[in-house]
Amino acid sequence: MNQQTQGIAEHGSRSEPHKSVRNFSMLLSSTPRGARLARLLAVDTLRNWGLPHERASHVIAELAANAATHGRLPGRSFRLTLYVVGATLRIEVSDTRGDRMPVPQVPNTTAESGRGLLLVETLADRWGVTEGRFPRKTVWAELGFSPPEPAPSRSGAVDD
Repeated sequence: MNQQTQGIAEHGSRSEPHKSVRNFSMLLSSTPRGARLARLLAVDTLRNWGLPHERASHVIAELAANAATHGRLPGRSFRLTLYVVGATLRIEVSDTRGDRMPVPQVPNTTAESGRGLLLVETLADRWGVTEGRFPRKTVWAELGFSPPEPAPSRSGAVDD
């Protein structure tokens, strides 16, 4: 496994969560286990960063499951990347099936699958597909969130 995480403060020496750029990237096996691991690692990372993870966990689960199911080639992995810039989380899942672009479908009411991209479309503020150097593609989604409130400062006043 390959993992990269980074936090960079934009101003000053104190890191402020709403003014930082963070990223996480990991290569995972294109299997159901790899898709589950993608969601678990992403939720753990977002929790460690002090960011909301409820909507993101569903989006990540769907994109990773799609990469493991529809973007799978034997021996090839998929990459999960998270970027946080300001109050926006960008989720990217890259696989090696650039010949199979995702298309939201209106599923049959009795179908047991086919609703994943509809869920992504509902939960994400924006989503799309970027074609990489063949045979790669990246499916991405962006979610806005309210930055965490800064901790109150202790001024030394009597009320503190």
